[in-house]
Amino acid sequence: MTEISALIDGFGAALSPVNLLWALLGVTIGTAVGVLPGIGPALTVALLLPLTFRLDPAASLIMFAGIYYGGMYGGSTTSILLNTPGESASMVSALEGNKMARAGRGAAALAAAAIGSFVAGTIGTVGLTFLAPVVADFAVGFGPPEYVALMALAFVTVSALLGRSILRGAASLLIGVTIGLVGIDQQSGDARLAFGLPSLLDGIDVVVVVVALFALGETFSRLMHGTGGETVEPVRDRAVLSRSDWRRSWPAWLRGSALGFPIGSLPAGGAEVPTFLSYSVEKRLSKRREEFGHGAIEGVAGPEAANNAAAAGVLVPLLTIGLPTSATAAVILTAFQSYGLQPGPQLFSESGPLLWTLIASLYIGNVMLLVLNLPLVRMWARLLTIPAYAIYAAVLVFATLGTFASGGTTADLLILYALGLLALLMHAADVPIAPAVVGLILGPLLEQELRRALALSQGDPMILVSSPLTVVLWVLMALALALPLVAKAVRRDVGRAAEADPERPEQEEGGPPPATRA
Repeated sequence: MTEISALIDGFGAALSPVNLLWALLGVTIGTAVGVLPGIGPALTVALLLPLTFRLDPAASLIMFAGIYYGGMYGGSTTSILLNTPGESASMVSALEGNKMARAGRGAAALAAAAIGSFVAGTIGTVGLTFLAPVVADFAVGFGPPEYVALMALAFVTVSALLGRSILRGAASLLIGVTIGLVGIDQQSGDARLAFGLPSLLDGIDVVVVVVALFALGETFSRLMHGTGGETVEPVRDRAVLSRSDWRRSWPAWLRGSALGFPIGSLPAGGAEVPTFLSYSVEKRLSKRREEFGHGAIEGVAGPEAANNAAAAGVLVPLLTIGLPTSATAAVILTAFQSYGLQPGPQLFSESGPLLWTLIASLYIGNVMLLVLNLPLVRMWARLLTIPAYAIYAAVLVFATLGTFASGGTTADLLILYALGLLALLMHAADVPIAPAVVGLILGPLLEQELRRALALSQGDPMILVSSPLTVVLWVLMALALALPLVAKAVRRDVGRAAEADPERPEQEEGGPPPATRA
């Protein structure tokens, strides 16, 4: 009952006219920017992060929550109408959604995505309300050894899940850790990686790094590869569902939510696994399996619900133990730190009213997004007709102005564009960006906790495995390292066996794909 009373107090603060205005502004801006092609939720949040710095923490986080959920909603529009997922978790929605759009059913696909996002977002936020305090109470007893093991696990899982290979993910992580070490060491007072430049003695602002790696890196990469437009499927009808669509969609929404939130809540979770899993489940359970690959509405409803439920689930490890498990969560962690708030077990006790106001605003923003998305779906679709060169020119301008407004020095702009060029090289080498942000934020924290642990044990490293929990975390880290290698070897063996099998039936050209075996 404590959570319910705290949530009611949070609604009391979130429902004030001023905070409602900030929530509406956040969901509107988040949806508008999230709809634009090539700009996913993480880039949306990073780009708009400097706009919230002049607000008080409550209003800023409410607006930020609206931007986060709005970016998730807007990404489905791009995937369905333009077949351009803003992030990897939206790939599955594009598989069936774009087929529906090409068949003239784009409005129904968008409606299934919007309502599914609302249902899943609400279920996920309810789960966040009751699960987060429990996890926080459990994590209060963590000491330096537990935090070292937990952050090491986060490093490995993020490197493995957010990149195409562990090696590239580790390279990105190392880049982020290196940037995070720039400045004066708080314990020794020595300057590290400052190269004699006074502007680097205070370190590099996390916001500058996030905007450079996400916004500028994506912009430079798009400009290098051309900004030719793609065909936008028009939306002719209102975003409504027929009775048949409702019957086929609502079980998929519930199943997607049931898959998305628990997996997203895991420290090694994320949104990619539940969305692909949801698509596989819907394909197996559907009575119209032949429609999959040609525009099955369950293939939009289930994965989109799983995606948004996982987005709410990602906030559980972020708020309770300070671990971001997705690119967007890493940017959200940056927003908290910009106000001197460190997500973790103490956040509920130290900043409880602010945190419950934020959670209440998630419910409110979810309702606002449903009201905005269904009637105005044609208006959002028109944003896709904006030329790509104009979109990325605007991104460049806003990133520059936002960075200068937050820092106010020419050195910040030089660092911004230097890191933007670094992000361009990372794109060219197919090195993921998200692990760099995680390393940037958690690297200094890991160093601090490791020093504390070794100080407590007088230099004995065995303190890092001194409790059953630390042993479990190190074992999980080893499994996270080994499983991708094992899965890659299994796929290679299966591929060789399939090539060697002469009786393997070939898929007919243009026909529906064969059912996936268990």
